[in-house]
Amino acid sequence: MTAENSKTKSMFLSRALEKILSDKEVKRSQHSQLRKACQVALDEIKAELEKQKDGTVVPPRANYIEADKYVLPFELACQSKSPRIVSTSLDCLQKLIAYGHITGNAPDSRTPGKRLIDRLVETICNCFQGPQTDEGVQLQIIKALLTAVTSPHIEIHEGTVLLTVRTCYNIYLASRNLINQTTAKATLTQMLNVIFTRMENQAVMFFLYGCDLKMSILASPPGGEHPAHPEQTEVAPPRVRTEGQQMNGIIEDRSSVSSTDMLALQGPHNAARFSHILQKDAFLVFRSLCKLSMKPLADGPPDPKSHELRSKIVSLQLLLSVLQGAGPVFRTHEMFVNAIKQYLCVALSKNGVSSVPEVFELSLAIFLTLLSHFKVHLKMQIEVFFREIFLTILETSTSSFEHKWMVIQTLTRICADAQCVVDIYVNYDCDLNAANIFERLVNDLSKIAQGRSGQELGMTPLQELSLRKKGLECLVSILKCMVEWSKDMYVNPNLQANLGELKLPEQLVGRRDSISSLDSTVSSSIAVSQADHPEQYEVIKQQKDIIEHGIELFNKKPKRGIQYLQDQGMLGSTAEDIAQFLHQEDRLDTTQVGEFLGENIKFNKEVMYCYVDQLDFCGRDFVSALRAFLEGFRLPGEAQKIDRLMEKFAARYLECNQGQTLFASADTAYVLAYSIIMLTTDLHSPQVKNKMTKEQYIKMNRGINDSKDLPEEYLSSIYDEIAGKKIAMKESKEFSITPKSTKQSVASEKQRRLLYNMEMEQMAKTAKALMEAVSHAQAPFFSATHLEHVRPMFKLAWTPLLAAFSVGLQDCDDPEVASLCLEGIRCAIRIACIFNMQLERDAYVQALARFTLLTASSSITEMKQKNIDTIKTLITVAHTDGNYLGNSWHEILRCISQLELAQLIGTGVKTRYISGVVRDKEGGIKGLPSGTEEFMPLGLGNLVGSQDKRQMAHIQESVGETSSQSVVVAVDRIFTGSTRLDGNAIVDFVRWLCAVSMDELASAHQPRMFSLQKIVEISYYNMNRIRLQWSRIWQVIGDHFNKVGCNPNEDVAIFAVDSLRQLSMKFLEKGELANFRFQKDFLRPFEHIMKKNRSPTIRDMVIRCVAQMVNSQAANIRSGWKNIFSVFHQAASDHDETIVELAFQTTGHIVMNTFQEHFAAAIDSFQDAVKCLSEFVCNAAFPDTSMEAIRLIRHCAKYVSDRPQALREYTSDDMNVAPGDRVWVRGWFPILFELSCIINRCKLDVRTRGLTVMFEIMKSYGHTFEKHWWHDLFRIVFRIFDNMKLPEQQTEKTEWMTTTCNHALYAICDVFTQFYEPLSEILLVDIFTQLQWCVRQDNEQLARSGTNCLENLVILNGEKFSPEVWNITCSCMLEIFQNTSPHAGDDVFVTVYLKDADFDSQSQSSYDRALSERGHSQMSSDDTWKGKSNANQRLFAGLLIKCVVQLELIQTIDNIVFYPATSKKEDAENMAAAQSETEVGELGPDQGMYRHMTSAHLFKLLDCLLESHTFAKDFNSNNEQRTALWRAGFKGKSKPNLLKQETSSLACSLRILFRMYSDPQLQDSWPDIQTRLLLVCSEALAYFISLTSESHREAWNSLLMLLLTRTLRLPDDKFKPHASCYYPQLCEMMQFDLIPELRAVLRRFFLRIGSVFHIAAPEGAPARTPAS
Repeated sequence: MTAENSKTKSMFLSRALEKILSDKEVKRSQHSQLRKACQVALDEIKAELEKQKDGTVVPPRANYIEADKYVLPFELACQSKSPRIVSTSLDCLQKLIAYGHITGNAPDSRTPGKRLIDRLVETICNCFQGPQTDEGVQLQIIKALLTAVTSPHIEIHEGTVLLTVRTCYNIYLASRNLINQTTAKATLTQMLNVIFTRMENQAVMFFLYGCDLKMSILASPPGGEHPAHPEQTEVAPPRVRTEGQQMNGIIEDRSSVSSTDMLALQGPHNAARFSHILQKDAFLVFRSLCKLSMKPLADGPPDPKSHELRSKIVSLQLLLSVLQGAGPVFRTHEMFVNAIKQYLCVALSKNGVSSVPEVFELSLAIFLTLLSHFKVHLKMQIEVFFREIFLTILETSTSSFEHKWMVIQTLTRICADAQCVVDIYVNYDCDLNAANIFERLVNDLSKIAQGRSGQELGMTPLQELSLRKKGLECLVSILKCMVEWSKDMYVNPNLQANLGELKLPEQLVGRRDSISSLDSTVSSSIAVSQADHPEQYEVIKQQKDIIEHGIELFNKKPKRGIQYLQDQGMLGSTAEDIAQFLHQEDRLDTTQVGEFLGENIKFNKEVMYCYVDQLDFCGRDFVSALRAFLEGFRLPGEAQKIDRLMEKFAARYLECNQGQTLFASADTAYVLAYSIIMLTTDLHSPQVKNKMTKEQYIKMNRGINDSKDLPEEYLSSIYDEIAGKKIAMKESKEFSITPKSTKQSVASEKQRRLLYNMEMEQMAKTAKALMEAVSHAQAPFFSATHLEHVRPMFKLAWTPLLAAFSVGLQDCDDPEVASLCLEGIRCAIRIACIFNMQLERDAYVQALARFTLLTASSSITEMKQKNIDTIKTLITVAHTDGNYLGNSWHEILRCISQLELAQLIGTGVKTRYISGVVRDKEGGIKGLPSGTEEFMPLGLGNLVGSQDKRQMAHIQESVGETSSQSVVVAVDRIFTGSTRLDGNAIVDFVRWLCAVSMDELASAHQPRMFSLQKIVEISYYNMNRIRLQWSRIWQVIGDHFNKVGCNPNEDVAIFAVDSLRQLSMKFLEKGELANFRFQKDFLRPFEHIMKKNRSPTIRDMVIRCVAQMVNSQAANIRSGWKNIFSVFHQAASDHDETIVELAFQTTGHIVMNTFQEHFAAAIDSFQDAVKCLSEFVCNAAFPDTSMEAIRLIRHCAKYVSDRPQALREYTSDDMNVAPGDRVWVRGWFPILFELSCIINRCKLDVRTRGLTVMFEIMKSYGHTFEKHWWHDLFRIVFRIFDNMKLPEQQTEKTEWMTTTCNHALYAICDVFTQFYEPLSEILLVDIFTQLQWCVRQDNEQLARSGTNCLENLVILNGEKFSPEVWNITCSCMLEIFQNTSPHAGDDVFVTVYLKDADFDSQSQSSYDRALSERGHSQMSSDDTWKGKSNANQRLFAGLLIKCVVQLELIQTIDNIVFYPATSKKEDAENMAAAQSETEVGELGPDQGMYRHMTSAHLFKLLDCLLESHTFAKDFNSNNEQRTALWRAGFKGKSKPNLLKQETSSLACSLRILFRMYSDPQLQDSWPDIQTRLLLVCSEALAYFISLTSESHREAWNSLLMLLLTRTLRLPDDKFKPHASCYYPQLCEMMQFDLIPELRAVLRRFFLRIGSVFHIAAPEGAPARTPAS
């Protein structure tokens, strides 16, 4: 130690001593000792200084000032009675300590184990002699003690520290001087701060620099003396302080580090309980403060000046400051945590129900601090606080406003901390053994917020309102916490476009700055290591709900409760399980437990036995055992039940205490127990007036111990004990359940106070008992981290919350209340949204919607500020939570729709300006003045007439705010913001917007288009979404446009169509890739409107819109062509000329020009184009258009033929067609098919044109067709004949057959001939079938055409026929013959057979005349069928046609075989030759098909002809039949006959036979042919001879000519058999009157016979042989 330093010290000391000496008080005699001590000390100092001057080096001592002699003067001075001396002395001491001149580390020579410094401090403290101490001295004491505690140079510990604190504390209480009081209190606070800060710093230093401090700090055993380390103590502490403060700062921020490391620090030194003496100091101070705060107050009203109350308050304040500044050691060290549990919490449970507001408030503040810093350790304690104090105060009706107010203030702070709120739920509501604190809290707050607590308390309305506000504030805070807690799950649509990446949203509902209220950092950090599994908590919560429900049931009916719990698997089925449940579950109603145990049912008895057996009475005296037994339940009233219970109790008591009782047997115990029960009832029941005396009681128990008595003193002690305390159930039982809601009305405020004070007393008792019970309990406290917890919390709380907010909005106009309610609802919606809780979300949104007053039920006239705010909130919700709203959009959009209406009123817009209004000429709805009808939906229908102008103005004012700029902008933001909604949300949004729009438009007198306009807007905004989303949106919007476009109100429909047009133009600008269908979906509404809306205006408009699209966007249209043609298709069948004209113009433009440029893009809809044109063709009203449309179809064919490649390459998803066939399927087939449809549907001229074009296309382009295409094509072509199957009116059908079918038949044959090669093998059979069909129709013209075509087909193509084809051909003819020959045997035929077309010459002419008149041959004119039924007529006609067909067929066969050598020509030649009497020339070389046919074919045909001939012959011979027919209805000039058929069929047969007979190739068959020929000819001649009628014979002339001429041509060898065969008949013929030509031939025949048979020689020349 330097000389300089010691010099200063000495100077300082001597001055101090001199100052004491100089005081005139010292000169008094009683201070002689003091004088002497001072003098000695001064001399000593002088000597020391001299030595130093001489330069003598003094070996440094421990510290010379430490010696007793230097302390003594000050000690004596302090003990002096003179305040002045004491003051001076204290002042000196304080300075010496402050400047470090006294360190006092030397041992105290008087008291072993103490140090000098301890003695000094004690001296200072002793200066305070109670309230009478001089005020100056008091101040000096305070100053000196503060210095002693805070000085870095000295160390005081344990008792000494406590002493300093206690002295200051006493000065504060005892001093009458206000300044001293204040100073003392400030000093106390500072001391505590230093004590606790030092402890924390030491730990930090140890943690950071453990190596260099360990030795010094831990060297001394705690509680022992501290050996002096002057350098150490002088140097280290300052460093500790400065470093420590910084470190403290860091540690607060990095709480997680400190807490875990502090725990580590505890580890190795656990044995010593405190790892450092500083910790012990702090502990002792803390404990004494707790004890001070527990001292009870005097009875009666509290006196604010009394020591007790002031002591209590200051101790609580100091505790609060200690806790608020608590560092890591304090928060985590086991000793401190235990101190809090055992002392502080118990103290709080007493003070927490104090009727002194200040004490109560402090207790609450301390509780808050505990909750924030220590909740991890105080799970049970916190539960007691909430359950017994907070919630009870909130729930009891008698508690004062002040108390409620303070509790709710505290709750506001608790509720503002998210971690805290979630932890409360997780640790209590999800714990089977804890109360549902969160649930109760929310319910209580909800009741307060609803204002249901007020009147009975005698609160002023203002107080009630402020309480309500606070309640609401808490609820809103809780919700905000939940929002804050789950914020990571929320996606704010406005911070991201639906295309951009997800950014973490910035929280909208900000968390209140919770640093001030509760910083829960330390507490939450400890449990971080545990994983958080919300599911397991949910399971526990469910079980808890089940158990609670079971208990509720049990308390009504035990059996049902037990049954329920067993069914739910929460309770075992054995008696042991149930007994254990009755013991452990203290929420059970004790009366019900008693009843259950006492029941006389086997199972109940078993349970009761188990219940008693689970109690342990070992070593207990009888009464206390009985008390223990009866603690758990209330004895039932019935004697039998009590009897059973006592019996079992006695048995169990003896079992537990065998051989240690006075009882001879269980009987004794049983009787005694019973008597004790009777005694307690007697002594403590108010009903019993005459109480039992001790003597009576002893007497009553005589002889119960096996006929002996129990000792009298024993019974006497029992009596005394029962008299002193009745047997009752545990108190906690009665109070742990929610407080009794005894709502007895309190007469006066005074009475209420009394009642409340009693209740408080009771609460304090219960709380204290419970606190003490749990003070040693360890319950793990879990810190929640998982977001999912919010879901079950909200599920639990949403109903009370909704009730509170709804009531608040409903019946309170206070703006603050409204804004809280709205904020709450907004948060609730957010949570429901995030967790996708639809029911809850919808409920809250509906509540909001209801309070906007915009929905139909309420009148807008009542609109107040809160309703305007509600509207704003609703809009905000829509803006921020749009992604989650789902069906709630409906409510929101409905409100926004109504809002627009309100705005119109607010801004005073007159009706005529309201969008899209159509009204009648008078300008109003009947019965109402104009201008009111649109306000109907807002409940304004009653505002009718001019007298309400004033009211209207008032309304405008109240509603005016709805159209304020902010609202309008916010609403717009919802629609513009729709682009940011996600894919599903936008669909919901659009769906409900459409629904609202439908409602708006549905209004009968006043459709509105607000939402419709918005739909158009959002379509614009959202058109750039990805196609997948867009198509989902358009599905909804398109459907809406479908409906709106068909709205009966034309203005609405026009708006819809026009909007569609604009949207479509914009959409088409985007273009489309191949094979997509977006355009098609987009444009579909046009089609729908065109289909369903019959209004010409709208249809015209649709056409114009589509035309405009085509004109401006043709290049971008792809799949949209389909819709465009579909629209024109609809238009094509219209009756309105302008519409058809307009549509056709555009269609024409597309076909002629657009296809030219964009054919590839339109291929997909090429078929639709053709179909559309065909529809134009079929519109009968405009023939010019029809013809022009056919021309366009012809033009389409040109595209197909020019660009087959485009069609081949076109791929489409819906076509699995081979590439080669695409040209057919997509090109030719549609064209030809539509043409066939035109033929089937249109009038004659159009139909004919269609037919011509169709076959023209086939002929022009057929060379490119594949075989199987032809097959399909003819299936279409043959449909033309299908039309016949329709039973239309006879006339139309007939016209059809004679024109179109005819035309088609010939055309088919042309095509067949042109493309014989590809067609023959696939189509021949079909064509023949078709021809047969034609022949079978009842239409002469068609039948003739059929045979005609058959003939042409064969003649034109026969050379190419193969034998098989000839087979088919012949079979076909055979079939036609068979089908058309009436069967001679038929009755029908017998009765009704018509004449053949070949009548005798007169009838023939009438027949021809009929033909020329009618254009067909059905002889159905009135003169032909007189008075006959229709059926007959039809039958006659049919038969007639059959005959015509037979004739035609005969002619056909003739033509086929011999064409162009017709039979007519030959007959004429024969006649001419006969007339000129020249010989007929030889026939030329074979023509016709003869040479392509085999003999088999020819024979087949011969059979046909001969059969026909035979039939005709039979008919003609049957005279009666012909007469009958004539009478039946055919009234010609003569009877019907079949002469022509008879002759022509035979003639044809003969020609064929003769030709075959002269065919050298058939030489082998000549004998057969000859046989046949002879037979036929001889039969014929024989028939001719038999004829009687002149006219009949006349018909045979040419036939006979043929027979004779041909026979004459035969060579002689063949002529012979013929001549010999015919000779007799020919002779017979001579007797008839024959025509000259026939006679000439006959003559030649006979002459030839002469020469051939050599009967006579020829004249002039030798007989010549005819050439073969």
